[in-house]
Amino acid sequence: MIDLSTTLSRVKPSPTVAISTLAMELKASGQDVISLGAGEPDFATPSNIAAAGKRAIDDGKTRYTAPDGIPELKEAICAKFKRDNGLEYTPKQISVGTGGKQILYNAFMATLNPGDEVVIPAPYWVSYPDMVLLAGGTPVIAETSLETAFKLTPETLEQAITPKTRWFIFNSPSNPTGAGYTWDELKALTDVLMRHPHVAVLTDDMYEHLVYDDFTFCTPAEVEPRLYDRTLTVNGVSKAYAMTGWRIGYAGGPEHVIAAMRKVQSQSTSNPCSISQWAAVEALNGPQDFIAPNNVMFARRRDLVVAALNAIPGITCPKPEGAFYVYPFISGLIGKTSAGGKLIENDEAFATALLEEAGVAVVFGAAFGLSPAFRVSYATSDEALTDACARITGFCKGMS
Repeated sequence: MIDLSTTLSRVKPSPTVAISTLAMELKASGQDVISLGAGEPDFATPSNIAAAGKRAIDDGKTRYTAPDGIPELKEAICAKFKRDNGLEYTPKQISVGTGGKQILYNAFMATLNPGDEVVIPAPYWVSYPDMVLLAGGTPVIAETSLETAFKLTPETLEQAITPKTRWFIFNSPSNPTGAGYTWDELKALTDVLMRHPHVAVLTDDMYEHLVYDDFTFCTPAEVEPRLYDRTLTVNGVSKAYAMTGWRIGYAGGPEHVIAAMRKVQSQSTSNPCSISQWAAVEALNGPQDFIAPNNVMFARRRDLVVAALNAIPGITCPKPEGAFYVYPFISGLIGKTSAGGKLIENDEAFATALLEEAGVAVVFGAAFGLSPAFRVSYATSDEALTDACARITGFCKGMS
């Protein structure tokens, strides 16, 4: 028998991947399932970006590249940071990985020692705590609340920081809540961080361009330039450019940290897909005019889902500023019994019964560190969302 690593016992499989996989399996078996679990746009990759990938193949750009990205992509990323965020980086300060997830993982592997703490606001993206654990660190969860619209307060951040804190993870707009921080709200957090110079900042800006109404995106090093030397600003092309499967993420940060991340990547995956890198060059340098129309559709879908869920007794669903998720709270449903006889003792039981009895797949809130709630991805058609919301309404009204 081959024994498994004790390190692996500290982490769990991704719940979001698990629910999406289960939904696909149920569909394949012939069941009528609407999946609201996947965090990816339902739009096709823009044709100019796909064409750039095809050209890369035709031009023979299919060989190994530098471990952390081709020069052309690093230049495009530097230009993007300056254009969109007012941040000046050189190519030596840029790392390109196989998706934003690898960038985050590399950063933790390159910087964390046993006993180091990482402050993570909850609800959080499911992979943050487990990546910290894999790297030998200790996640410290700083809870938000429905009352604060799932945004971290300066007081809660202050309380979470200790002499052992190495990183603070900041994600806006948020996965899973869609909550976005205004300039003033973020400045209040950066003021706290300025009082703790030993704390580095890791931003996850993956949903930067997916914002609605009059919300304006901002990132920590932009709001507080004095944090520049201790901030790793992470982004990617997956969400706004509908390139989830192309797997390109990137970061700008201190040169010594980027060099350490390069070392990790050179001994793990080596370079990201060369074809995807050339497509990402086109994504960042090419036309951006498709983003606004896509956001109009996302905002309409958001409003549809928020209105439908808030009409259900026992559910409270805040209206988020960005991303393509809502995070309805279901405290009014806990303790009830579904029409199929399932006791709704927690949000996992709710999600399981909803899938089994109504054919709607969502991700339960405990996976994101704050219960009782569930996450809905509205990155699907209006028709599917309307049907799903009707099923959720019927499921909840059938409880006793």
